[in-house]
Amino acid sequence: MAIKMSKIVISWAKRTPIGKVGGTLKGYRPEKMTTALIRQMQEETGIEGEKIQDLILGNVVGPGGNISRLSALSAGLPFSVPGVTIDRQCGSGLAAMELAFERAKSNEEAVFLCGGTESVSQAPWKMEKPSRPAQEAPVLYERARFSPDDIGDPEMGEAAENVARTYQVTRELQDEFAFQSQQKAVNAQKEGRFNDEIVPLGQINEDECPRENTSMRKLKRMPSVFQKNGTVTAANACPINDGAALAVVTSQKQANNLGLDTRFSIIDSCTVGVDPNLLGIGPVPAVHTLLQRNGLHINDIAVMEFNEAFASQVVASLREMNISWDRVNLGGGAIALGHPYGASGAVLIVRLLKEMEATNAKWGIATLGIGGGMGAAMLVEMQR
Repeated sequence: MAIKMSKIVISWAKRTPIGKVGGTLKGYRPEKMTTALIRQMQEETGIEGEKIQDLILGNVVGPGGNISRLSALSAGLPFSVPGVTIDRQCGSGLAAMELAFERAKSNEEAVFLCGGTESVSQAPWKMEKPSRPAQEAPVLYERARFSPDDIGDPEMGEAAENVARTYQVTRELQDEFAFQSQQKAVNAQKEGRFNDEIVPLGQINEDECPRENTSMRKLKRMPSVFQKNGTVTAANACPINDGAALAVVTSQKQANNLGLDTRFSIIDSCTVGVDPNLLGIGPVPAVHTLLQRNGLHINDIAVMEFNEAFASQVVASLREMNISWDRVNLGGGAIALGHPYGASGAVLIVRLLKEMEATNAKWGIATLGIGGGMGAAMLVEMQR
């Protein structure tokens, strides 16, 4: 006789404000941002530290080590709560949630904290070790390699230009998408729609990046950044950011035992690979995989949170998936709000739950493209 498994639910999900690199959050180390979220979670849910099976966090540009374990100890969780840190580049926060989802399916009593944290402002410098240290000076570098040279390992902006060129996404479309993102974020901020999802850090209680004075005229005047006569600019790409997000993932059975919210269930999650030179198109096969596996059509998805690393990749992907802009990033996306690398996947989930709740949507998807040529997506259902 088959054993009926309990659904896996997201019982709580919040984020910090998102700041610019060198901006409002520059004094907050990544573990301190996570600490604030953990303490707020315990205050709001009443979950005791002993109930937590593991803390799983995404982090990309931090100092190394295990920021998850450091965060658990900094937050005053019991020594018995372990931690693991994941680096799947921009997909790290969503990968942390996917790992919690998979582990919760095999342990109905476990409670997982998962998400991501990133301080680009405090990221250490990286340098290559010289082959002859006595004769050669070390060389600083910004990131590790994602792909071998014979395949292609473009910088993110160059990859965005590749997508724009391959999928014929014009500069005008990219600017229009960026303008709409800014407008949606500014309006949401003014209406207080972010207030309930943000845990303040000290006196900082709102996102730093949305620009009320953005106009199409200003966007059209911006020069291309990554290629001469290119289409990707600083305004139709995301800024560089600090921030964190955290969620509680557990079985519906355990959530009921603890008196937690059980409205939002993780139904499925996946990560796929694509050409590293066109990494921004990764969400297309990832979303297609989720829909196919779960017998759904793209029209069933009322709300989608799509990481806006670059407008070109979002516009191209939405066109390939035949989904309209008005169903995506209802409160603006990373172009306006920011992209704190290791946290962004979890930020998408926080935003997704809020927008599903506001629109009474049954199905929602969070998705993003990932350096090295990958796409990740997570399917969420809301009980109505």
